[in-house]
Amino acid sequence: MNNGRLKRFVSIGMLSSIAYVLMMLNFPFPGFPTFLLVDFSDIPALVGAILFGPLAGIIIELIKNILDYFITGSETGIPIGHAANFTAGIFFILPTYYIYQRMKSTRGMTVALVVGTLSMAVSMSILNYFVFLPAYTFFLNMPAMSGPEARQFIVSAIFPFNVVKGLLITFVFTLIFIRLQYWLNKQSVIHGA
Repeated sequence: MNNGRLKRFVSIGMLSSIAYVLMMLNFPFPGFPTFLLVDFSDIPALVGAILFGPLAGIIIELIKNILDYFITGSETGIPIGHAANFTAGIFFILPTYYIYQRMKSTRGMTVALVVGTLSMAVSMSILNYFVFLPAYTFFLNMPAMSGPEARQFIVSAIFPFNVVKGLLITFVFTLIFIRLQYWLNKQSVIHGA
C-alpha cells in the first residue's frame, strides 16, 4: 500500500471515529418529538468528502452508523434509525460536495450547504412517508398511521426537524470552514478530490 493510500485510509478511519463520537453527543431539539435527535456527525463526513471525494463521505457515514448500531443497538432490533441517519447524511453531503466543487468559495459553500439542507429535508420527508415510518410501525408493532396522519406528522415534525438540523450543521460547519478553507482546498487538490 503506497503512502498516499495509507494516509487516506487512516484519515477516513479517524474521521469515522470522530463522527461516531459526535453521533453519541446527540440531543433532542425543543418542539420536536424526542426520538428526533440532532447531532453534528455529518461534519466529519463532509470534511472527508471535501478532502477525498464523495465516496469517502459515504464510507464515513456508513462506518459511523455501523459502529453506533453494534455499540448502542436499536429499539426495533433492525437498524431503521441508522438507515435513516445514513440516508439523511448522504442527501446532505453529496449535493453539498458537488455544488462546492463547482463554486469553490465561502459563498459557494454557503449555497452548497443550504441546498444540501433542502435536499436532506425533502428527501427524508418522502422516505419517511414511504419507508421509515411504515418500517417503524411494523417492527415496533404500533398501529399504522393513516395517510393524512403520516402527512401531518411529516409536515409538522420531520420536514422542519431536518431543516433545523441542516441549518445547525450549516452554522457549525461554516465556522469551521472559514478557518480551514485554504487548508481544505489545498489538501483536496493534493488528494485529487
